[in-house]
Amino acid sequence: MQFDAALAAQDAFSQSESELGPDWDHAIEIEETFSSNAGSTGRKAYEGLLDLAQRHPAAHSFHAFCIYITWQQATEETIARHFETGIRLCEAYLAPREAQTGKDLDQIKELYESFRAGLGLEEEDEIQIEFRKDTPKGGD
Repeated sequence: MQFDAALAAQDAFSQSESELGPDWDHAIEIEETFSSNAGSTGRKAYEGLLDLAQRHPAAHSFHAFCIYITWQQATEETIARHFETGIRLCEAYLAPREAQTGKDLDQIKELYESFRAGLGLEEEDEIQIEFRKDTPKGGD
């Protein structure tokens, strides 16, 4: 990876204040709990941050923050659930491509491939992509 996910998370979080509006203070509390605790307390705080992201679908910096911390979770506790969560978050982040630009976009793309690799999912080559496009989708 060409960047430090922890530093990227801090940067993305600091850019989230205007996106979260009245939930900003709550986000700070949860993030402080997450950053300073391990085990079930840290896990609860992590889940709280993900829940907060769901309530703010247009908070792109905050979503990037959640992806970065999910990568940290995956490296600390290498279980499929973290990689699956990371893939889901990345796909949601990358879907409206016009909404994001710059450093976070490139880093999220890199993390997306890392999450996929963590589950043994390989990147599709051009032939696989074309095959998938040409394959009929249901019906007769």
